[in-house]
Amino acid sequence: MEQRILDYFAEHPNEYVSGERLSEMLSCTRAAVWKHIEALRALGYTFDAVPRKGYRLIGKPDRLNAAELLGALRTKRMGRKLKLLDSVESTQTIAHELAEAGAEEGTLVIAEEQTAGRGRMGRGWHSPKGRGVWMSLILRPQIPIHFTPQLTLLVAVALCRAIRAIRPLPVAIKWPNDLLIEGKKISGILLESNAEDERLRHIVAGVGVSVNLREEDYPEQLRDVATSLRIASGSEWSRAELIRTFLEQFETLYDLYHAEGFEPIRAAWIAQAVSLGRPIRARTPKGTVEGVAESIDEMGALLVRLADGTLTRLYSAEI
Repeated sequence: MEQRILDYFAEHPNEYVSGERLSEMLSCTRAAVWKHIEALRALGYTFDAVPRKGYRLIGKPDRLNAAELLGALRTKRMGRKLKLLDSVESTQTIAHELAEAGAEEGTLVIAEEQTAGRGRMGRGWHSPKGRGVWMSLILRPQIPIHFTPQLTLLVAVALCRAIRAIRPLPVAIKWPNDLLIEGKKISGILLESNAEDERLRHIVAGVGVSVNLREEDYPEQLRDVATSLRIASGSEWSRAELIRTFLEQFETLYDLYHAEGFEPIRAAWIAQAVSLGRPIRARTPKGTVEGVAESIDEMGALLVRLADGTLTRLYSAEI
């Protein structure tokens, strides 16, 4: 039914089509027509609805295309092997399976939708179809396993730079790797490592970006704390352009990291941080810490000055 509706609008571009006309064409009730229109809206199609005139198709979903992504990509390794899926529970799970099967570094898994997206600290991640970038990148860095937190910050810097390279939004990083615009979260980053006998086998870097979500796409409980690039900028974004730009920024920083170590990444993270120089409250596995966030150290830990003047390091916390 929904495909027939789309075909009909394709035959009548820029025209308003009444619900009565559609119900006759489909041999169903007008209430059924409304349900099919709503189902298409959930897939990313946009309709203008005017009383006594009907519906007009004004926008189609931004579907990702593997050939187009690869054709415009300017990286040497990152994203050169690509698995593009429609709907999965989590791209992290698929990427781990591919890594275990021997997938090479830079292999990228992207999904139009995640039904059980994972965030930090066991939280879920809202990943509606066609509205965001939900992807996982396989890495095989030649570093000691205890250096892996540094890569979490590297991913955040690369994504922040990618967004700013496309449009000058006031995006900043909250330690360790949340990206915020005016205090609201637009991205989540999750790094999961696989090791054996203290030897790092692979890392899967999961990146979720709320790109073209509208306010009504968010559950009620997220609307005060989350936003999207579309809401922040007032217009639609190309998800393909964001993916390509991120991969290019990431590969540049990743190569720099292997050549010069963490210090250039640390400096870039500090330059884009929103957490530093401000009083914070941090929930840690050992309790709550309050103080002023001063900097990050050579391992990526957050340095917090407590009220009594002592300096403490946070390796894992919710700010």
